[in-house]
Amino acid sequence: MSVHVGIVGGGIGGLAAAIGLRAQGIGVTVFEQAPEFGRVGADINLTPNAVRAIDGLGGGVGAAIRDSAARPSYRISRTWDTGEETSRLEMGAAAERKYAAPQLTIHRADLLTALEDALPGDVIRLGRRLTSLEQPAGGPVRLGFDDGTTAEIDVAVGADGIHSSVRSELFGAERPEFTGVVAFRAVVPTDRLDVPSLDAFTKWWGPDPETQIVTFPLNRGRDTFIFATTPQESWTEESWTTPGDVAELRAMYESFHPEARALLAACDTVLKSALYVRDPLPRWSVGRATLLGDAAHPMMPFMAQGAAMSVEDAVVLTRALAGGGSDVGRALAVYEAARLPRAGRIQVGSRGNTWLKSSADADWVYAYDAWTTDLA
Repeated sequence: MSVHVGIVGGGIGGLAAAIGLRAQGIGVTVFEQAPEFGRVGADINLTPNAVRAIDGLGGGVGAAIRDSAARPSYRISRTWDTGEETSRLEMGAAAERKYAAPQLTIHRADLLTALEDALPGDVIRLGRRLTSLEQPAGGPVRLGFDDGTTAEIDVAVGADGIHSSVRSELFGAERPEFTGVVAFRAVVPTDRLDVPSLDAFTKWWGPDPETQIVTFPLNRGRDTFIFATTPQESWTEESWTTPGDVAELRAMYESFHPEARALLAACDTVLKSALYVRDPLPRWSVGRATLLGDAAHPMMPFMAQGAAMSVEDAVVLTRALAGGGSDVGRALAVYEAARLPRAGRIQVGSRGNTWLKSSADADWVYAYDAWTTDLA
């Protein structure tokens, strides 16, 4: 294909799309606003649908993430006060047999490193913060950056997260909405914990949909990631993420089951973050520009599908552009038609926070294959 794609944003979805497009012989440049890639961000739960999409990218990415990730044995739901187990979904080898891919839990930086290592260095341009996007009739898409540089491309992809500049250029400026929920994150050495099922992904469902504690193994089980959410009326901090207060965290969950409280008792430090969303968009594309990942459909973390949706988007966009010839508009329409209903359903479901609470019907999420889904 003779077109050249410019991807704004070097996160999970943007890098995955770059790998996929290059494998199809499509030229691509990634424009990332950060001056360098650092070890930032949270830990990520890659469910089988995400891992299968990553495996199809090639480039050794699948093997690289398996080298540092943990593989939870089960996905368990427990009730906040009694500790009653309300659902148990076998993962591990059983998930790999059923879904042709395992569940992996990994630090975001390790996933980004694996994706970055699969791309030549000249594909990624660092220190490029988008300031303008123009689509003159009959000409290339023009990108402008805050360092004064410009780029001309045939297709623009906004993979620049919930603060997406591309989204603002296409659909107008808007502010993300604070959900009234905050999250605490911590990583604890597993050998400091005396709690059952530390090798599993466990979700403690709270007394209301906004309150939960989630744990899963990291670093091949050497560490345990702890993620807790709770309602909060407002967020006044300048940054979305700040150092948290361990005492505040423990006090908020003092009525939880002793095993849940033991997890929080082991935390020495925590980060506290505000959770923001945007309303679902009726469309993602304008002309020769489109969105993917959090730029298109930022979602709450309650279904653990944010990273998965970004990678699925990247794969389907790759397939649509590879099969669309020179008709970019049609290719983007095919991509949007294939992805918007599924991403929208998961976006809404993530906000409701009821999925897998009392049942183990995960197939409609985990069995999805971005490489084979119909693009008619």
